[in-house]
Amino acid sequence: MIDIGCKLALLTAALVERRLSIVYFHRVPATPDPLLPDEPDCARFRARVRWLRDGFHVLPLVEAVRRLYAGTLPPRALAITFDDGYRDNVTNALPILTELGVPATFFVTTRYLDGGMMWNDRVIEALRAWPDDDIDLRPYGLESFALRGARVASLPGLLEKLKYLPHAEREHAASDLLARSGATVSGLMANADEIRRLRAAGMEVGGHTVSHPILCSLPLAEAREEIATNKAELERILGEPVVCFAYPNGRPGQDFAAEHCALLAELGYEFALTTAAGTADPRTPRFQIPRFSPWDDSEAKYLGRLVMNYFRRAAYLDEAAA
Repeated sequence: MIDIGCKLALLTAALVERRLSIVYFHRVPATPDPLLPDEPDCARFRARVRWLRDGFHVLPLVEAVRRLYAGTLPPRALAITFDDGYRDNVTNALPILTELGVPATFFVTTRYLDGGMMWNDRVIEALRAWPDDDIDLRPYGLESFALRGARVASLPGLLEKLKYLPHAEREHAASDLLARSGATVSGLMANADEIRRLRAAGMEVGGHTVSHPILCSLPLAEAREEIATNKAELERILGEPVVCFAYPNGRPGQDFAAEHCALLAELGYEFALTTAAGTADPRTPRFQIPRFSPWDDSEAKYLGRLVMNYFRRAAYLDEAAA
């Protein structure tokens, strides 16, 4: 049962202004994974989706955004999204969403479908299997990284060191670390048939580039190719237009710029999502719609954090446009 204090706060917020909340997930492992502490396993995910369903009016994302700009958004509107295209989105998350009658949108990178692995997952699996207490990052132009036995605590720092390397260098470093670790991992990402399965179940699919680069790290022509090819590949898989996009990493000004917003409009996208916290109103730029995800395992704290986010002003590329 939804906490009565949170419910009253949500009702009060809805009376003041109709805004769109969007939450996002990545993976839903079957059981807790110590190297993925922020990724809810099936039990935690089911609880969170139930809280969202009971506390909000959950809509398909495309409908929600169109209604936002048409001025017909219902009170406490919310959409659920996933990034990257993991297989456990299909095997674990989809049955729970279907069971609870809740729609979601899945933003998919296409290079890693059918057996590939995202750069960050190569690093995670390398760290999981790493035989020593230090990782030599000097081959990638970085200093050595000391684990000191604390694999879980070390992971965010290791990923952050590699994240903003030039795209090709980051890809090489991730693959090289995996090879040096001796780890053998497969099956993390969905395949094309599983993406079609999501759509057949009534879920939406959106673009997320071919290989998940930081768009600001690429020449504009390469960024365009990443976005356009990903859109074309998804439309070939689905047999229908793909109209929504989520920026990799998603921080305005750091991970994408105004020129990327223009590219998306040129290529036929209707809107795009960032990872800037906050909620959207009709004045929100269409290609800078914010998203936010609480991390709490308590219903009151989880919903309370969403209430606090309701009126948070998102960061935009052009503050005057907001």
